[in-house]
Amino acid sequence: MSKVKVYEGTFVKKNGEERFMKFTKIKDLPKDFYSSKVKGGGKKRKFAEKSELVWEIRENKSGFRVFNWNTIVGEVKETLVEESFFA
Repeated sequence: MSKVKVYEGTFVKKNGEERFMKFTKIKDLPKDFYSSKVKGGGKKRKFAEKSELVWEIRENKSGFRVFNWNTIVGEVKETLVEESFFA
């Protein structure tokens, strides 16, 4: 069974609040899962430098979000989960 990288980290939002996220990078999502979540033409969006579109995986908060690597608080931890988590 394949594994998917998952990250946990906190960053400071534009309004000064801290946001904790548990997420996977879009490039690491299983292809079937990703294509089931993208609607429309998949328009490319432009993000600020060192900001990245990710998939948040916390229960009741899952969805596309932007993680700001410029304003990290502490360290970002990396773990692995089974690909079946996204089934």
